[in-house]
Amino acid sequence: MADLRDDPQDSDSTSAAGDLDAPPQPSAEEATATATPASSAERADALLASHPVIDGHNSLAPTLLRRRAAGDSHDLEQGETFLDTDMPRIRAGGLGAQFWSLQVAGDADDEGRGVSTTLELIDLVRDLIASCPDSLRLALGAGDLADARNCGRVASLLGPVSGRAIGDSLATLRAYHFLGVRVLALAGARWADKGLTRFGQEAVREMNRLGVVVDLSGASDETARATLAVTKAPAMFSHSAAGALNADPGNVTDEILALLGANSGVCMVSFAPALTSRDGRAPAVSAVADHVERVRDVAGPQCVGLSGTYGRETDTPRTAGLEDTSCYPRLIAELLDRGWDDTAITDLTWDNAARVLRDTEFLARAAQGRRSASTATIEELDDSRR
Repeated sequence: MADLRDDPQDSDSTSAAGDLDAPPQPSAEEATATATPASSAERADALLASHPVIDGHNSLAPTLLRRRAAGDSHDLEQGETFLDTDMPRIRAGGLGAQFWSLQVAGDADDEGRGVSTTLELIDLVRDLIASCPDSLRLALGAGDLADARNCGRVASLLGPVSGRAIGDSLATLRAYHFLGVRVLALAGARWADKGLTRFGQEAVREMNRLGVVVDLSGASDETARATLAVTKAPAMFSHSAAGALNADPGNVTDEILALLGANSGVCMVSFAPALTSRDGRAPAVSAVADHVERVRDVAGPQCVGLSGTYGRETDTPRTAGLEDTSCYPRLIAELLDRGWDDTAITDLTWDNAARVLRDTEFLARAAQGRRSASTATIEELDDSRR
C-alpha cells in the first residue's frame, strides 16, 4: 500500500482511496455559507452571550421612588413602555450585571432626608430583586458576579450611594456596607468639594478597609486628584465620558484619566447625550464609541467599561441607537467594525469592572488585618460643626 500511495503513476489506486476515505464534498451553497464571515451584529451577540455587560449606573430606583409617590408602579419582569429598563430589554441587550444607583436628589439632602431616602432606595432595590428571583440576584462581591451569570441571573449591586448621604458619619458608611452597598460617590459631599478634607481622606481609607468602591463621577478634578493619591484600591467613574471630546463637568479630563490608569481603576463610559455630544450635535452610537476609544487610549484598555445611564422615563433625551437597555449590542458591533478584537471587547464589557471589584475586595481583606474601624468624626478632623 505504501508503494501505491507513493507512486504518482497509479492514478486508479489513488482515485479508489479517495472515493473510500474522503469526506463528502459540500455543495456550492454550503461552501459559500461556510466561507461567509459572521456579521458584526452576530459577533456582538455571541460575545455578549459569554461576556455580558457590567453596567456602571442605572437610576431606576430613584425614578421608581419618585413615581411611587405619584401612585405609579412598574412591572420589571414584564416591562413597561414608559421606562427604558425592564427584563425583556435587559436580556435582549446582553446585560449580565448592574450597579443600581441609590443617589438621592439634592432637595432630599437639603431637607435632611438624605439618609432616610437612601434607606428607602436600598429597600426598594432589594424588593425589586426579590420580586424577580428568576432574573435578578443580589451581588455582594466579585464572586457573586460569576455565580449569577452561571445561573442565568443579572447580578445586582447596590450603589453608588451619595457621599452626602452618609451624614458625615463613618458609622453610617459602615451601616450602608452592612446592608450591601458596595459603591459610594464622593460628589456633593462637603468633605469632598474641591479636594478632600482630613475627614474626606479618612472616609476614603475607611471605604478601602470595608471594600466599598470609590466613585468619582461628578467630582471635581481637585477631588479626583486627591482621592487617587489617597486610595489604595482602584477607583471608578460610574457614569462619565471623555472630557477631551466634551468638556461637560461630569466628564473626565485626560490628566485624570492618566491618573486613573496608574490607579488601575475604571471609567464606565456613559451613553447620556449631555456627556457624549460634540459641538452641540445630537450624539449617535459612533459618538459613544469615540468616547470609549478615547478613554481606552488615555487610561489604558484595562480601564474602560460601559454605563448606559438608563433607568429613566422614555421621554428623557437619548443617544440615537442607544435608547434603552436592549441596545448594548449596537455599540459592540460598532467597535467590532472599528477593529476591536474579542479580548478587547470582553475586557470592556465584563472583565475590567469585575477586576476592580475583585481587587477592592482583596485589598479590603488585607487592610482589615492592619486597621480597625475608624471612629474619627468630622468635628475632630475638620473642626466642623454638623
